[in-house]
Formats: sequence, C-alpha cells, structure tokens
Amino acid sequence: MIRLRAGALALALIAGRVAGLPSAARSGTESSREERFEFAGPHMGTVVRITLYARGEQEAARASASAFARIAQLDARLSDYRDDSELTALSRRSGTGPVAVSEDLFRVLAAAQGFARASGGAFDATAGPLSVLWRQARRQRRLPDRGRVDDARARIGYAKLALDAEARTAALRVPGMQLDLGGIAKGFAADEAVKVLAAAGITRALVACGGDIAASDPPPGERGWRVNVVSLEGAAPGPTLLLRNGGVSTSGDAEQFVVVGGIRYSHIYDPRTGQAMTGRRTVTVRAADALTTDALATAVSVMGASRGLALVDRTPGASAWFVEDSGHGITIHTSSRWRGEAR
Repeated sequence: MIRLRAGALALALIAGRVAGLPSAARSGTESSREERFEFAGPHMGTVVRITLYARGEQEAARASASAFARIAQLDARLSDYRDDSELTALSRRSGTGPVAVSEDLFRVLAAAQGFARASGGAFDATAGPLSVLWRQARRQRRLPDRGRVDDARARIGYAKLALDAEARTAALRVPGMQLDLGGIAKGFAADEAVKVLAAAGITRALVACGGDIAASDPPPGERGWRVNVVSLEGAAPGPTLLLRNGGVSTSGDAEQFVVVGGIRYSHIYDPRTGQAMTGRRTVTVRAADALTTDALATAVSVMGASRGLALVDRTPGASAWFVEDSGHGITIHTSSRWRGEAR
C-alpha cells in the first residue's frame, strides 16, 4: 500500500527487499520470477522513492541508479532552491533578453505556461518572489509586509515570461523576476524516471517524488498500484486508488503552514493576489502523467472547488478529489470523472 499525503509520502514495505538491507540467499542460477525492490534517495528537496519489480538484484540496482541519475540531472536544471541550478541562473538574467535553455527546462516552462493560461494565473511559474516571502513568513511566524508583497507582485505574471520554441530560449521581461517550478518539476521528474526504468527493461515500477507519483504497469497479479490518499484530520478516510500507467498528486497544507493571529495560512498562495490560502484543504488529482497532476493539484488548491474542478473536467483524462474545512465543517467535492476512480 502506498500512502499519499500532501507534501510527503510514506511507502509501506510489503513483500520484498529494501535497498541497502541484506538479501536472502539464492540459488546459483538467476530466477526469471520478478521480485520487488525498493530504493530511496534525497532529491529535489524531498525523498524520492522507487519501487520496482525486476528479475534480480543487479538488474534492479542498475535500473534504479539510472533513474536516480536522471532525477539528479533534473534537480540541477529545475530546482529554485539551488544556487547552481539552470533555473536559478535563468532567473539571475531576468530583464536581459532571451536566454538559451536546455530542452528539459524549456519543456517544463512551456507546460507551466499552458497551465498558467488554463488556470487564469492561479498556477504561475514566475511567482518565485512570493515563494521567498511566504517561506520567510513560515520561518518567522509572521505575515509578510504588504509593501513587500506588492513589490513581489510587480515582478510576477506569466505574461512576463516569453518562450521561443524555434530558438529554444526563455526571456524574463522584468528585472528581478524569479522562477519557481515547485508545483510541476517533481511530477515531471517522476515521469522521466519511469521512462528511464522502462528503457532499462523495468515495466512494473512506481516513482514517488514527495506527494507526486508516476507509475507504469502494476505489480504481478494486481490491477494497479494501491495508493491510499490521506484525508484531512477529522474527515472520513480518503479513497484508495488503483494506479497504472499514469500519475497522481496531492497538494495541501497538512504539514506546511503558519498560524498568525489565530488564522492558519497555507504554504500555498494565490500568485494573483499574493495572499496565502486560509483554512484547510487537500486536493488529489489523477491523470495520464504526473506533470499534469502536479500542476493541476496546485492550481485547484488555489482556484477552489468550483472553478478548480471545472478546470480538471476540461483537462482530458483528469479527475480530482477535493476536501476542505472552511471552519463550518468538512466538505468533499469531486470532479465529474472521479466516479469509479476509488476502489
């Protein structure tokens, strides 16, 4: 059972060895039966966990090492918290004109711009200045100064990011802009890791980057990877999903928030207003890939149940489960395609 919660993911260890633990004795010939292996490592500001089925420990170790290498490569390109990342270097060149970028960075920026337009700016990769302010607010346990919020908002807006697909360049039009791909990069990394595993012959795998999961074929004899979605405290238990060849992400404030003046402020904020979301909410999105679920989960959290789930319904193959506590009780909302998703 995979247990999915907002901002963190715990994998229960079921039948199989965990990387680093002693292996069981085996015969001199390699068995053709697939066995379960699990690996974990720190990447992209979280713990990345890979669960796979392979015909032996060497095959599993080689494939997982390749997948982690790909994730490390994306970490170096897409992470805003690293001073040496390609993304940070691009932000430093804001206001200077078009900059040539890697194919990976361009792909993610282009996808982010698509979600920004679809959500009316509720998802916005240019909102880095606000990310900095609200991270400080959580550490200092006080709200950011209104003047600083207004200054940050002046440097934010997806229309201020120009992409040229033919030249593969990105231009941040306003000096002081700062990109933040925290709402999409981990989903993309999970998708890419699954592709690397498939190229290595591993067709049954699940990759979890924090609250973002990508999976290929299910375990032997199963209809899907069982993903247990953790609900809000005090609410009914979350659903159990059967995931295969797709992605699922959860966004919420169960672990990252600050209480100021008796009001709970989430780490999730609205790029259009600069204000953090209040109350409690958790959103789980399922779709064909984890890049889509990662971005949609963030956007829906900001947009709210009505408009957010309408966006999910407009996204081919996507479905979502939304739980919120506005202070007047807990309410559960689902998108039109969510029916039949839970098992």
